[in-house]
Amino acid sequence: MQAFGQHSKPLVQFSGVIYDKDSNSVVPYVTIKNLSDEGKSYSANYKGYFSFVVHEGDSVLFSSVGYKKLKLTIPTHLEEKKFTALIKIKSDNIELPTVTVFPWASVDEFKKDFLTLKFADDDLEIAMKNLSKESLKELASSLPRDGAEYNTNSFQYNHNNLVNSHMVQTNPLLNPLAWGALIKQITEGNKSRNKD
Repeated sequence: MQAFGQHSKPLVQFSGVIYDKDSNSVVPYVTIKNLSDEGKSYSANYKGYFSFVVHEGDSVLFSSVGYKKLKLTIPTHLEEKKFTALIKIKSDNIELPTVTVFPWASVDEFKKDFLTLKFADDDLEIAMKNLSKESLKELASSLPRDGAEYNTNSFQYNHNNLVNSHMVQTNPLLNPLAWGALIKQITEGNKSRNKD
């Protein structure tokens, strides 16, 4: 009986454009549901435009993600069998509860990690570790030289060159005259053996 009464109402061409109430920008792809006609659904295009056939007095629901739902009733006793509307829907800010993501897949993994947890050192313990001989030695071997070290090394190198520039060689193995004397002694030694 209700279905018969529904279809006895005159048909109306319902069309319009959907805008954001705050920014006056077009809202694309809004879902439009005719609540009075078995929940038939329609969709606005990418420019927010829609057009479909309804009955007079039908309730139409506009919904889109991020916007509040808007219910509209088609007027009755229209002179022309069309109804055009400028639909303005309001944005809906939904505050979701805070979600904390944990790196454990199960409670057992959490318990295992919690029981093997190592507590952080306090400031004094950290300072003692940073000033240990091993730590300082490792830092000294890995850190590059700074300007002061380069300056000291350059000064030391120049000083040594200047001090040693006029020194006489004291190593006899590096003296060619000493080599000559050594060879002479060897040859004379061989002659003295042959005489005996």
